[in-house]
Amino acid sequence: MAYVSCSRLRFVISSWQNTSSCCGTRILNPLRSHSSLGSNNSSIRTFKWNLSKTRTKLIPVRYFQGGRRCFAKARGPFTRNSNITSSPINGKVTRIPKASEIKRLLSLAKPEKWRLAGAIGLLLVSSAVTMSIPFCIGRVIDTVSSLNSEGEMTDQLTNIAIFLTGLFLVGAVANFGRVYLIQISGQRIINTMRQSVFASILRQETAFFDKSKSGELINRLSADTTVVGSSVTQNVSDGLRAVAQGVGGISMMVYVSPKLALAALVTVPPVAVVFIIYGRFLRKITKSVQDSLAEATQVADERISNMRTVRAFAHEKLEMGAYNKKIQHVLDLSYKEAMARAVFFGSTGLAGNGLVLSVFYVGSRMMHDSQITVGDLTSFLMYAFYIGISLSGMSSFYSELNRALGASTRIWEIIDKTPTIPISGGLIPSVPLAGNIVFKDVSFNYPTREDAVIFSGLDLQIPAGSVMAVVGPSGSGKSTLAGLFLRLYDPQKGSITLDGTDTTQLDPEWLRHQTGTVSQEPILFSSTVRENIAYGAVDPESVTMDDVIAAAKKANAHYFIQGFPQGYETVVGERGLMLSGGQRQRVAIARAILKNPKILLLDEATSALDAESEHLVQDALEKLMVGRSVITIAHRLSTIKNADRIAVLDGGKVVELGSYSELTQLSNGVFRKLVERQAIVIDDESLQS
Repeated sequence: MAYVSCSRLRFVISSWQNTSSCCGTRILNPLRSHSSLGSNNSSIRTFKWNLSKTRTKLIPVRYFQGGRRCFAKARGPFTRNSNITSSPINGKVTRIPKASEIKRLLSLAKPEKWRLAGAIGLLLVSSAVTMSIPFCIGRVIDTVSSLNSEGEMTDQLTNIAIFLTGLFLVGAVANFGRVYLIQISGQRIINTMRQSVFASILRQETAFFDKSKSGELINRLSADTTVVGSSVTQNVSDGLRAVAQGVGGISMMVYVSPKLALAALVTVPPVAVVFIIYGRFLRKITKSVQDSLAEATQVADERISNMRTVRAFAHEKLEMGAYNKKIQHVLDLSYKEAMARAVFFGSTGLAGNGLVLSVFYVGSRMMHDSQITVGDLTSFLMYAFYIGISLSGMSSFYSELNRALGASTRIWEIIDKTPTIPISGGLIPSVPLAGNIVFKDVSFNYPTREDAVIFSGLDLQIPAGSVMAVVGPSGSGKSTLAGLFLRLYDPQKGSITLDGTDTTQLDPEWLRHQTGTVSQEPILFSSTVRENIAYGAVDPESVTMDDVIAAAKKANAHYFIQGFPQGYETVVGERGLMLSGGQRQRVAIARAILKNPKILLLDEATSALDAESEHLVQDALEKLMVGRSVITIAHRLSTIKNADRIAVLDGGKVVELGSYSELTQLSNGVFRKLVERQAIVIDDESLQS
C-alpha cells in the first residue's frame, strides 16, 4: 500500500475532480439519481444532513460503473459512530465503557467469522489432545505399576504408544489448520482496516490536514492497524487456547482430586487482582508510547522530505538531535512499560510456580496417606504445570489486548470523525453549466488561524465566460479565493454561488469535476509523467497515450518529455522533484488541459516558466480559456492585461475592479502602486505591447 504525506492528501482533495469519479452518492442516497433531488432547497438540505450524519463510511473499491470509480459501503465496526477519548483529531471527550470497547474491537473479526470459527474448532481439538496427555500418562504409570508380567506390560505399552502417536498426529494437523486460518484472517482484517482508515482520511475536509501531521496519520494507518489486527486474530487465538487449557486443566484436576484442586487454586484471586491493576496501567502507557512514536515519525518524515533545506543550512546535526530527543522520550516510556510487563509476568510466573509447589507438597502427603495414586499425582502435577503455562498465556493475551485497545482508540478517532465538508452529495444541476460565479459578502479566516481575518465582506462577480485576474499584496487572500470556490473551506459568513446556486448546496465532487486548477507550486505524484498528466481525467485509466501527448504538446511539455531516456514513462520522483520547476508547471498545465473543464483556476500558472515557454503556454491557455470562466491569480503584467477584468484585493475586500486601462488611470490606486513598486512583474511581452 502506498502512503502519502499531508501535502499529497491536500492535493488529492483539492483536485478531487482529477481523480476517478465516484458514485458514492448513488450508493448512499436512496434516490436513484441526482436529478431526482430537483431544486427544492429543503430537499437539498435534508439530503446534506443525512450525508453528514450518516454512519456509513466509504472504502475505495476497484470496480467501475459506467466508467466511473465507485465507493462502497463499509459494514461492521467501521460504521459505528462514537468518540472514544479526547484527541487533537476529533476534539471531543466521551468515555465508553471498556466492555463496549472490547466488543467493538472484537467485532472487527466479524467478516472473518467462518474462518475464525474453523480456527476455534481446530483449537478445541488441539487443546483436547493436549489435555488428554497427562491423564493418559497417569493411567500408564498406574497400569505399569500394577502389572507383574513383562509380556503383558510390553503389549500395554505398545498399544498406548500407538494410541498416543495417532493422538499427536491429530493435534499437529489441528494446530496447522488453526495457525493458517488465523494468519489469513488477520491479514484480511488488517487490509480492510487500512482501507477504511485511508478512506476516512481522504474524506476529511482540508482543515483537518492543516491541523494534523502526516507522520501521525501514517503511523495510525500502518503501525496501529497492525497491532489491532494481530490482537483480534492471533492474540485472541492464543488467549482462547490458554483459557481452554486452563479450564480443561482445572476440570481434570477436580476430577482427579477435588481436595488437591482446592489447595492448588488458592493462587487465583491474587493473580486476578494483579491482572486488573496491570491492564489499566498498560493500556495508558501503550497509548502514550504510540503517540510519542507518531511524533517521532512526524519529525523524521518532515526532515527527510525537506532534506534539501536541511542540507542547504548544514543542520544535519541539529535535526539528528531533534529526532533523538523524540526517540529518547519513546525509550523512557518504553522503560516504564518494560517494568510493568516484568512485574506482571514475574508475578504470574511466581503464581504458577507456587501452584505447582502447593500441588507437590499437598499431593505428596496425600500419596503418603494413600489418598491418591502415583499416576494420579503425576497427572495432577502435569495439569498444574499446564495451568501455569495457561496463566502465562492469559497474561500475554491480556497485555496485548490492552495494547490493542490503546491503538484502536487512535484508529476510531479517525474512522468516527465526520467531515464538515463531505466529498460528495448534493445538487447536480440538470441544465448546462454557464459559469457565472458570485462571491457575496464573504467573510473568512482559516480554522487554524482564527485571529487572522482573510476576507471581511468581500464581493466579487465573475461573469460566465470571462477572465478575471486577481491581484493584490502578499497575504491578501488571492489563493484563498480559489480554495473557497472549490469548497476546500467554507466561509464563516456570506455565500459563493455558481449560476445562482450556493456552492454549499452543490455536490462537491461534481463542482470539482467542472473545475480545472493549476497552482503556483504544483504537486506531482511519484509516478510516471504519463500517469501524472492522465490524473487530470475523470477516469485516468481510460486515457490513451494520444490524449496525453496532445495535452503535453499544448502545454509545451512534449518536447522536454521526449528528451528523457524513458520519455513519458519517466518517474518524476516524490512531489516531482526530479523535474525542474518549469517542467513541473508544464506537466500540471497539461493535466488541466486534458481535463477540459468549464471553469479554470490558475494560481500564477506561468510563474515558473521562461519567457519563450511562457509565451507558448500562455497561447495554449488563452485558447483553453475561450468560453470558460477563469479566475487567474497573476503577477505578470502580460497575463493581467489580457484579462477581461481585474480585481484588486486589499484589507479583506475588493478595493478596485475594472479593466487594465481603467485601473492604471487611478493616480492613487492600489493596482497602480503595485505596478510602480514592481510587485507585478513587467515582462518583455507587456513592454512590447
